[in-house]
Amino acid sequence: MSITLTLPTYNEAENLPKLVSALLSLPLDDLHLIVVDDNSPDGTGQIADDLAASHATQIQVLHRPRKMGLGSAYVTGFQLAIKNCAQVVGQMDSDFSHPLEKLPVMEKALSGNDVVLGSRYVPGGSVDERWSFWRKQLSRFGNTYARTILGLPMADVTGGFRLFSCDALARMPFDRIRSNGYIFQVEMAYLGHLLGYRFTEVPIYFADRRWGKSKMSLRIQLEAAVRVWQLLYQYRDLRPVHSA
Repeated sequence: MSITLTLPTYNEAENLPKLVSALLSLPLDDLHLIVVDDNSPDGTGQIADDLAASHATQIQVLHRPRKMGLGSAYVTGFQLAIKNCAQVVGQMDSDFSHPLEKLPVMEKALSGNDVVLGSRYVPGGSVDERWSFWRKQLSRFGNTYARTILGLPMADVTGGFRLFSCDALARMPFDRIRSNGYIFQVEMAYLGHLLGYRFTEVPIYFADRRWGKSKMSLRIQLEAAVRVWQLLYQYRDLRPVHSA
């Protein structure tokens, strides 16, 4: 089965070569990578180009002129993957936060489903044990906050480790998506729920990044808190297809 992963990058020069090597070593028959770089000042874009030159049939690089946000990076990569006729389209962070070895498990779990979520909050899932108590509670609160307001049945709606069937992803109304920080993950989950997508979750361990700096900021957190309520209004014309 053909899998295309979208990897947004901004200042991931330390991570990207290691990540690509690890991904291409996985027991996946037909894996392709789309790197979407936002003009990283640390040279990530050139590193991506060098990697693509060495793996011309498996890696594509999209260069954007400036830091334009996580959500738009994913949408850009998704649209290219759909155009390339991938059977499965995935997303993940470029900092080793997500367990690569779970990708074959998630691929199998996609059978009969539209979306597989790598979940921290189902039995067997967890976050880095080095996280402080308050960081763990903040993460759980943000996830519960979004799930409760939007009425989402999934356990982990804020995570960014996901696989989609290409057919389902192609039905996503990308032109309506406005979130551009980490709340993008919630908007995609909410839209999928409203469109009647079949979700399943695979437990994962979410690790802290080993190299580079986190992109999380107060502005991104505030965007998430406000956007959850805006999503209710923005998609008021849609109703979950399974509701009466």
